[in-house]
Amino acid sequence: MSTAAVLHEKRDRAFWITINRPDKRNALNAEVVAGLREGWRLAHADPEVRAIVLTGAGEKAFCAGGDLQPGAGFAFDLARPTLDYADLLRETQAGTLPSIARINGTCMAGGIGLLCMTDLAVAADTVQFGLPEVKIGLFPMQVLSLLQRIVPRRTLREWCLSGEPFGAAEAKDAGLLNHVVPADALDAKTQWLLERLTDKSPTAIRRGKYAMRALEAMSFDEGIAFTEGQIALLAGTQDAKEGLASFNEKRRPVWTGR
Repeated sequence: MSTAAVLHEKRDRAFWITINRPDKRNALNAEVVAGLREGWRLAHADPEVRAIVLTGAGEKAFCAGGDLQPGAGFAFDLARPTLDYADLLRETQAGTLPSIARINGTCMAGGIGLLCMTDLAVAADTVQFGLPEVKIGLFPMQVLSLLQRIVPRRTLREWCLSGEPFGAAEAKDAGLLNHVVPADALDAKTQWLLERLTDKSPTAIRRGKYAMRALEAMSFDEGIAFTEGQIALLAGTQDAKEGLASFNEKRRPVWTGR
């Protein structure tokens, strides 16, 4: 059994990243953040990888947030202009591979940030979520940068200001999750999601993720002008030509990712 804080494993066309601190409820520390960043880089460097799965080791926790032991999760170098966790969120948002969060257990505080940095999420119906930072004199500052784009404003404020936990059904109703399933169906649902991603054009997904990210900062007029050029570029790729050819020839496409 590996003692690394984060495990990296390529499974067929998916790259699995697993936080491996089950005895600490997969809490975040410097080693975990570094391992997550390295996992995202490794996945994007491998042309055979079509999707990323992020999960936690064991059955009790996906990620319980920052490690609260002295100097472990909240040790900041104030001379640096950026923080490692914030850099992780920046890097994953700039990524072009689709990602799935497999939420196997407790997901709290910074763990919700990890959930938000993925494209899709499936959780066991027994999972408890929460942003309890106010209970220890903190606030989910960095998590907010992504979470506020996903859930309704009043729901967000209740979660952040009360710090009280909530269940998987509420998380799904608020838009935080795509799917909620019984714990014994979590792997099957994760695989089902993977298969719906990995058989599609990697070029279309790559350029599509790039476009969605860019559009977030644009007005309608800016966005429609930007996407006019993007669709023209995409139509000239090998994958687009293969997709049209396979449709007309009534066969499955063979994607090259070019």
